[in-house]
This record gives sequence, structure tokens and C-alpha cells, in this order.
Amino acid sequence: MKNKKPLWISLIAVDLIITVSFLVISIIMIVDLSGHQNDPAYFKDPTRTGLIAYLQQNPTVYFWGFVFPLFVLLAANIIGLVLYVKKSSKKEPVSMDQLSEEQINALREELLKDMENK
Repeated sequence: MKNKKPLWISLIAVDLIITVSFLVISIIMIVDLSGHQNDPAYFKDPTRTGLIAYLQQNPTVYFWGFVFPLFVLLAANIIGLVLYVKKSSKKEPVSMDQLSEEQINALREELLKDMENK
């Protein structure tokens, strides 16, 4: 591939959309659970419809469909960030034409001292 930048931007955007949506659904679940924690009949009410009601009535689906993938995404993002930082912080060799006159003279003196010591 010649230009990978649009691909990476698209993948990061999809990752962010999925992560934010999973977090929002989890926050809605927590807020709804904490608001009705003393009323167990609320969660078994058959008139409640929608995604949140379904997930509250089926916690296994919620765990495997939202919580576990969220942890996997967050772990993958952390690992990717660490690898990116390691890759971007590598020191690249400097050529002589990139050095200033002062740096060249300092290196020359350092080499002469090393040669005298040996």
C-alpha cells in the first residue's frame, strides 16, 4: 500500500466510535441499575422494551456483547499506544551534514581525546 494514513485514520475513527458507544451503553446501564436497585420487579417487567431493558434482562448477553469487547478494545488501544511510542521514540542516526560547526568541532575533540587515551 502506498498511502496507509487514510486507512489508519479510518481504523482509529471506527475504534473510537465503537469504544464510545460501548461506554455510553454501559453508563446508561449503571445509571438505570442504580436508580432501581431496590425494585427487582422493575427489571423483569415484560412491558419494558428496548436495548437497555433487554440487556438488563439478559446479563450474559450484555457481558459478552459489550463489557468483554470493551475491555479487549481498551487493552488493544493501550498496547498499540505503547508500541507507537516505542517506535516513534527510536533514535535515528545523524549524518554529518545535519550537525552544526560547533557540534562537529566537539565531536572532533572527543575523538582526538579518545585516540590519545588509547
